[in-house]
Amino acid sequence: MDCPSEERMIRMVLEDIKPKVTVKCDIPNRSVSIYHQNNLELITRKMESLNYGAYVVNTETIDPKALTSIHEQNEELDIRQAGILKWLLMINGLMFIVEMTIGWIAQSAGLIADSLDMFADAMVYGLALYAVGHTVKKKLKVAHLSGWLQLLLALGALFEVFRRYWFGSDPTSDLMMLIGLLALIANVTCLWLIFGHREQGAHMKASWIFSANDVIANTGVILAGGLVAWTGSRYPDLVIGLIIGLVVLFGATRILKLKA
Repeated sequence: MDCPSEERMIRMVLEDIKPKVTVKCDIPNRSVSIYHQNNLELITRKMESLNYGAYVVNTETIDPKALTSIHEQNEELDIRQAGILKWLLMINGLMFIVEMTIGWIAQSAGLIADSLDMFADAMVYGLALYAVGHTVKKKLKVAHLSGWLQLLLALGALFEVFRRYWFGSDPTSDLMMLIGLLALIANVTCLWLIFGHREQGAHMKASWIFSANDVIANTGVILAGGLVAWTGSRYPDLVIGLIIGLVVLFGATRILKLKA
């Protein structure tokens, strides 16, 4: 099991302890600091139950004010996550409208597939925003729900590709490249915003996976637009639409495999 997964397991087994504990993990040094109030024996039993070889290195009393400060830092982290997710939700919601509209005008299966990916992401960020401040179990449930949503939209994108293959299309290469570039800028911005928070819960990990997939998809749309202009064929657009649909499908399976 990888270290981020171990951290999520630790947080899950400790989340129901009363009074509430605050957990800080140092993954490189494989150490955990747990701030608690007179329930060390219960915490030790729960940590040992994970079979990670956990043992108490040191225990000391801290000032109540310091404990309050630590709890407040965790609350501030939730606030920062919520702020980031609001930006991601806004960016992806706007790009969904732009790409879907231009995709129909440009008769581009690639842009339409990418717009559905943007819509899935907007829903994901909305769900992740709901998860901020909730338990690890709740966050994992939200991440899985977002994965099922992406799975459905991936199938929708693939259906649109095959529909345009059978009934024909005449994609506009200039619009494909222009909107693809705009979407790429938007998703690189999303990756930059979430980079430092990508391991802070399954819901944030899911958001990172979605944005990383989008950068690949946007690059493909731009490339396909260039090939359409060069060859005069609609097939590069159909191929990139198919690839995006499959990438979205693969991303959905990764989300559904996330464990606490």
